Amino acid sequence: MPVPLYRAKAEFFRTLGHPVRIRILELLSEGDLAVHELRARIDIEASSLSQQLAVLRLAGLVTQSRQRGEVVYSLALPEVRDLLLVARTILRTKTADQGELVDDLTPTDQPA
Repeated sequence: MPVPLYRAKAEFFRTLGHPVRIRILELLSEGDLAVHELRARIDIEASSLSQQLAVLRLAGLVTQSRQRGEVVYSLALPEVRDLLLVARTILRTKTADQGELVDDLTPTDQPA
């Protein structure tokens, strides 16, 4: 039996429901990164990073390839970048009066 669209959306958003996964997607929105580059930019144990990358890979949100002996990750769908930008816009609008969140959402963390 086919899965209703609203259930598929709920499952999709559950996949996005982890801060490390969001951060990985934000970083990959800026460009492809090797595992060691992701590890350097995210304060997380290697095994935990690997686990979160596996979840994103299984969900079809990232792909991996081997380049010069390294595993490199990429966004599988460019629309993920758009989704992250829309989420940023919603949060900025929603929290316009809450300075600390808005400050956290500005310049350097912004996906391309």
